[in-house]
Amino acid sequence: MNLYTEQLYGEITSFEDALALGQEEVKENYKSYINPYFAMMLGLLGFDKSFVKAEGMEVWDSEGRVYLDFLGGYGALNLGHNPREILEAVKKVMTRPNILQTALNPMASVLAKNLAAMTPGDLQMTFFCNSGAEAVEGAIKLAKAATGKNRILYCEGSFHGKTVGALSVTGREKYKTPFGLLMNEVEGVPFGDAAALETALREHPAAALILEPIQGEGGIIVPPEGYLKQVRALCNQYDALLIIDEVQTGFGRTGRMFACEYEEIIPDLLCLAKSLGGGVMPIGATMAKEEVWKMAYGSMDKCLLHTSTFGGNTLAVAAGIAATEKIYRENLADQAEEKGEYFISRLRELQQRYSIIREVRGKGLMIGIEFLAGKGLMRKVSEEYLGALVAGELLNRYGMITAYTLNNPNVIRLEPPLIIQYEEIDRMIDALEEICKKHKNFLSLAMSGSKTILHSIINR
Repeated sequence: MNLYTEQLYGEITSFEDALALGQEEVKENYKSYINPYFAMMLGLLGFDKSFVKAEGMEVWDSEGRVYLDFLGGYGALNLGHNPREILEAVKKVMTRPNILQTALNPMASVLAKNLAAMTPGDLQMTFFCNSGAEAVEGAIKLAKAATGKNRILYCEGSFHGKTVGALSVTGREKYKTPFGLLMNEVEGVPFGDAAALETALREHPAAALILEPIQGEGGIIVPPEGYLKQVRALCNQYDALLIIDEVQTGFGRTGRMFACEYEEIIPDLLCLAKSLGGGVMPIGATMAKEEVWKMAYGSMDKCLLHTSTFGGNTLAVAAGIAATEKIYRENLADQAEEKGEYFISRLRELQQRYSIIREVRGKGLMIGIEFLAGKGLMRKVSEEYLGALVAGELLNRYGMITAYTLNNPNVIRLEPPLIIQYEEIDRMIDALEEICKKHKNFLSLAMSGSKTILHSIINR
């Protein structure tokens, strides 16, 4: 080992030391090497806790306090934290080649076959990647290559990811403006408005429309009944492919295996990720009807136009096989529907009693609570921070993990693991009721939140 290597090695934190890292050291690392303003934001809201253990619905911090996770990794933890069966499946394949590009992966072939069996209609071909944004990128490229057209329609208020293509079809300007011109020939249409979609399709040919069957980051927005069927018919009429993004809604979250099944529609392309990996491994998938895939990649010279080094690796697809099997075996979609109906009905009872709750909406265990914004000068501030303040109260006073939705920060999302028990739902209801009793408006919550912020500053 030369002198330079010796000096460098002396500066590197070992794996064993990383396991024993204290909370203050973690904060300093984030400030110096990852994102100082994100660390500051979490600290001011009291969110910068050191969590050291997780299982099922529960997460433990370094002081031994137990929290219930109602955020569920933004829909990635349908099976809860560290599900035993998924971890065991991954361990069983650890001695197999994980990434071997010059061979066919048997585990990937099985997951692709299983996905073809469980997804709606005649979706058959699967491209494996590592995330939801990558699945969307794959769908956009496939749609363009298959149709020979460039224009992509998307819905206002949508969220499809933050890579260039996915961000181009995401419906909030805040995330786009700093990056200037992204992908060209894209157009947003109002979500839930079939007439506006028809106008856009009629005026200019489009390769595809991409939409979420329920908008997640838009604030858990459920479209009008019949809208998805209208969308499917319009895409057929105007020769545009329909891309359904079920990254967040898929695998039982909404009370169906896939949310598009509520209206019995079959997309041309389907984007999957999050809970496909069982909360253990990162994995995404772009699925397509066979004829659509062949139009894009159906020849020797085209079959490798879109690839991913880690996509379809053995560990990830093994987790996917085990996760989807468990979701089916335990009827978790049906459980999500039943528990969701109970949860939403109890939340709407709170809405009737407390005016600070403006609306409760969702399907299954994908639920949004929109709070009433302040008035006058406080309105803009409350629209950006009211959800964060409620989430802060839930976390710091009641041990409940939640978050606001990115495109509508006045809404907190409730997306707990599908294995949640009714008594845990009741604990959340009780906590929300106490908050509503104590805080009648944004100003009261802001004052309470300022105490948390002040406490965070003093303790730095």
